[in-house]
Amino acid sequence: MVVTLVGCGGGGDDKSTEPRKPGTAQPQGTASQSASQSAEPTEVIATLNGQAGMTLEINSVRRDPGGFLTVSGQLKNTGSQSYKDTVAWRGIELKGTGESVAGATLVDKVGKKRYYVLRDTESRCLCTTGVSSVDAGQVIPFFAQFPAPPSTTSEVEFSLPTFATATVKISG
Repeated sequence: MVVTLVGCGGGGDDKSTEPRKPGTAQPQGTASQSASQSAEPTEVIATLNGQAGMTLEINSVRRDPGGFLTVSGQLKNTGSQSYKDTVAWRGIELKGTGESVAGATLVDKVGKKRYYVLRDTESRCLCTTGVSSVDAGQVIPFFAQFPAPPSTTSEVEFSLPTFATATVKISG
C-alpha cells in the first residue's frame, strides 16, 4: 500500500520521493478513525512490548523550538482481541483528565531528573487522547510532549505504564 503525504508550509522540492524522516509528521492530539489510514513512519528507534499483544513503536524523540521534547510513534495491537485496559496509561497525577497517555515519563539518568507529560492551562495533557480501547490489528498514532532536558542530554529512558522501558536517543 502506498500513501502520499502532503504537508502544510513545506516546499515541493525534488526530495519528495525519498522516504520520510522520523519526526517530520505533525503529532495528532486524538486517536481518530483515520488513524488506521495514516502512513507508517519508515524508522523504528525503539519497540516497547506491553500486555496482551500491545506494542508501542517509537519513531522519533525530537527537540522542538521553545524547549519541548516530543516523542512520536504508534500504538499497535498485535493480539487477537480488543485491548481495553488503557486506564493505567493516564498516569496518577491527574486522574480526571480522561483517556490519554499522560502517564508517560522520561528519565534523564545522567541529570537524575524525571520529566512528566506537559499540560495546557486547562490541565489537559499535550499527548494522545481518546484511547479507551485498541482493537485487534489497530494502529493508533502516538505522541507525548515533555519539557526538554538540557541540550547536553543525548538520550533518555521512556516509560509508559504496562509497557517495557526503553532508552532512546534524542534528535534535533
